[in-house]
Amino acid sequence: METNKHHKVSKELINNTSYLKEALAVGKNFDVLQIDVEYTGIDMAIYLVDGFAKDDIMNRLMEFLAQLGREQLEEDTVPKLMKRYIPYIEIATESDLDAIVDAVLAGQTALVIDGADEAILIDTRTYPARGPEEPDIERVVRGARDGYVETLVFNTALTRRRVRDRTLRMEYLQIGRRSKTDIVITYIEDIADPELVNKIKDSVSKIDTDGLPMAEKTIEEYISGQHWNPYPMVRYTERPDTAASHLFEGHVCIIVDGSPSVIITPTTFWHHLQHAEEYRNKPIIGAYLKFVRFISVWASLFLLPIWFLFAANPSLLPDFLSFIGPEEAGKIPLILQILIIEVGIDMLRMASIHTPSSLATALGLVAALMIGDLAVSVGLFTSEVVLYFAIVAIGTFATPSYELGLANRIVRIVLLLLTSVFHMYGFIIGITLFVIWLSKMKSFGVPYLWPFIPFNLRAFRDVLLRSPMPLKNRRPRMLHPKDPDR
Repeated sequence: METNKHHKVSKELINNTSYLKEALAVGKNFDVLQIDVEYTGIDMAIYLVDGFAKDDIMNRLMEFLAQLGREQLEEDTVPKLMKRYIPYIEIATESDLDAIVDAVLAGQTALVIDGADEAILIDTRTYPARGPEEPDIERVVRGARDGYVETLVFNTALTRRRVRDRTLRMEYLQIGRRSKTDIVITYIEDIADPELVNKIKDSVSKIDTDGLPMAEKTIEEYISGQHWNPYPMVRYTERPDTAASHLFEGHVCIIVDGSPSVIITPTTFWHHLQHAEEYRNKPIIGAYLKFVRFISVWASLFLLPIWFLFAANPSLLPDFLSFIGPEEAGKIPLILQILIIEVGIDMLRMASIHTPSSLATALGLVAALMIGDLAVSVGLFTSEVVLYFAIVAIGTFATPSYELGLANRIVRIVLLLLTSVFHMYGFIIGITLFVIWLSKMKSFGVPYLWPFIPFNLRAFRDVLLRSPMPLKNRRPRMLHPKDPDR
């Protein structure tokens, strides 16, 4: 703060240009430009980052300034330029040289004028951006095909397009001493709980770091406060319609420049099991899809530990389930087979991310050999292990939240290890501790297992079923919305 107080814009242009030239490293940075110009007999300097400034707009502005006569800017130069002679919408004045440096590095254009103790900031920036395409991990058969991108103003516009409420708030912050990352906290003021909004704003504003290289993920790690907890405390979405639906419920969203993922807070375990596809179909179809999704997620968590428990302890099985378990003991212990496939699947998943599309077929062949008939025939795996793990893998991929799927994988491995060491007691104790652990977790004061723990019948019905929209006439109670009725 002390630095900013000592670097005010001087009426002597030479003082301003010498400071800005050094602070912006003009000459060292090939893309930071200082353009010395003279209009109406007044010396001026223009600072901009090449690549951010729109060339056509800058040319038009310089043409307008070149047409001015000396008498038009003799007095009150800055106010006249601001209100009359610079035909542009996003324009402001700034008297702090350090703020000017930050603005130029963020993409704005600064016009510094001899004899004026204020500079003019012209927001002529444009960022390299891709089109708002449908997100890969949140696809729907029917529905909107646009998705968030890496540019902040595009994302706020996509949100406002769906939420035209006059009380929709988009509050701007800059986080990171060096990165100066732009962040917007958005919520509907007439719905969102003011205490929740203030809590989130305080958490974000207290972030003290030099930069946010991982954008929204770094934000989550600062505001969630549960660094070693694998379960996500916030939900990510790249779909504007998903973010809008949560805003109407009373959630608060955080949009980070440079990331196509918008943070939704607070969230429960069940929020991570929702998918837009369920709400793009008739209620009975949506309820069926949700039921299938729940089965997939529970299978990804508990199927392998249960199968391993019965396979390792056949005496626990009733006669009609006696077929469960391998007929012949493999050359490798069952628990080791399962762990090898767990690690192998993760290796394939990471390889698929880094493999060019032209080599995807080759990777598929390698995967088939690794966990296919060849691996079974050589005795590396038993066929039942491959079968059940294939079901588990499908359940993991069917989990809507990528973060939840990864967390469930960690819990599954822990349950397997407990079951292999302590058998039935390990399985029961593991599940009990798992449920207790989830029930103790909170996301910004909201219980993670709500409405299951604490129980709320109306809300729990909406979790289990895809209720018809006309019947969903109340907002979630756990958010304490100012307007509880839809």
